Amino acid sequence: MLLILPCILLLSCNEKPLSTLIETDAGTIEGTIENGIKVFRGIPFAAPPVGDLRWKEPQPVKPWEGVLKTVEFGPACPQPQNLPQSEDCLYLNVWTPAKYPSDKLPVMVWIHGGGFSMGAPLESTYFGEKLTQEGVIYVSVAYRLGVLGFLAHPELSAESPHKVSGNYGLLDQIAALQWVRRNISAFGGDPEKVTIFGESAGGAAVSILCASPLTKNLFRGAICQSGGNFSPADSGSLLNGAEKSGIEFMKRMGAESIKEMRTLAPEVFFKDRAGGRYGFRPNVDGYVLAGDQYKLYESGNYNHVDVLIGLNSDEGGLFVRQLPEPEEYKKGLSDRFGIFADKFLAAYPGETKEEIYFSSADMTRDSGFGWATWTWARLQSRTSESRVYTYYFDQKQPQMPNMPMKLRGAPHAAEIKYVFRNLDENRFSHEDFKLSEMMAKYWTNFAKTGDPNGDDLPLWPQFTEEEPLFMYLMSTPNPGPVPNIDKLQLFEEYYNYVRSGY
Repeated sequence: MLLILPCILLLSCNEKPLSTLIETDAGTIEGTIENGIKVFRGIPFAAPPVGDLRWKEPQPVKPWEGVLKTVEFGPACPQPQNLPQSEDCLYLNVWTPAKYPSDKLPVMVWIHGGGFSMGAPLESTYFGEKLTQEGVIYVSVAYRLGVLGFLAHPELSAESPHKVSGNYGLLDQIAALQWVRRNISAFGGDPEKVTIFGESAGGAAVSILCASPLTKNLFRGAICQSGGNFSPADSGSLLNGAEKSGIEFMKRMGAESIKEMRTLAPEVFFKDRAGGRYGFRPNVDGYVLAGDQYKLYESGNYNHVDVLIGLNSDEGGLFVRQLPEPEEYKKGLSDRFGIFADKFLAAYPGETKEEIYFSSADMTRDSGFGWATWTWARLQSRTSESRVYTYYFDQKQPQMPNMPMKLRGAPHAAEIKYVFRNLDENRFSHEDFKLSEMMAKYWTNFAKTGDPNGDDLPLWPQFTEEEPLFMYLMSTPNPGPVPNIDKLQLFEEYYNYVRSGY
């Protein structure tokens, strides 16, 4: 033992500290040091998806000679939003507090939201410096968006070795995770301790990646903030339905073939309603996503990783912009829910403009985020030994401009700046900053151990079907019952009806 110990000390003494020069599998990169954190921006993880590579699976990066400077963010992927952008956009960014390559720190990989049609890692909301101060490596990734990321078409399916199309944005995320698997050790990270996390569309992507056969062993934990992908798969979300939408879109573009579509500038696509915001999304292709995610989880056919999932108390407020008259509101419920319309009207009444606003907001929260979170938690706790933690973020926020009504709680995306510890000192209180510190610790503790608990944090219990507890994240976090359970049960009844095929 006395002979072995000096050898161990000698090895540690001989190890060179982690520098800003990193050798990746495609070549050497050079980053910067900012406030003691080594930062590498704009690292290519796949070949530029341009020309003939538009609407193809991400291809390997071409190795480079010399040293690639990685100090500036790569451009955003093309989108109808005023950001620096280019089709050459498949880059990721790494913030690492590691001192040595052998530190083996846990890794958190962020997938941004934006309805699968907007957003980019270069947005300051997603900067990871303060999160890394909790002892984790932070990686943010770009992925193809909108029509360029999710167009399906029979011609594209015929080109594919897997005979599928669409889901290129998801394949980009998987390529980024494969890059992390191959390279993160050089940044002081542990490829066996990767946690993916994302919000909104990014949360839905996290949900899909948790169910994808292509991501096995690429991560050991997942955090979904206001996402989930458990609603019944309809014709539009299946590959053949997505291909039909692609055919119609190509007709509207006046193109005769995919070859011709590849010559059109992205701005041409954005002029079309579907080609702009929220028109193209992932599809159930049997390759990236094997089937209806609800059924996959019912049968235990998914990646059994620890999860931390949740939603915000006033999620729907940001999505309500037009208020119909009471009769129009009731007709909308009838058109959407059919024989369930009366039950939904009782749960979400609409006799006045104010009532219609709050009911519409709550319905968006419950259908789009609450039911998915509750369903994911129930199904996984039923079919897996992996751990499930659920939350309800209910910290009252400063009022926002251009809102039809005052916020009642925490709107969509409000939790992001708390997790990243990126609160504005001029707008938020001491209580907000205290909560932000706790949430950053919960998130990073989960990345380290699969359990958010630790230090002197309020105890966050696991969710089980026997004890279905959510952690209410507010000034004083505390566990409580499933929020809005009566309304979630109504959506469960309705979705079961839809899934049965009537």
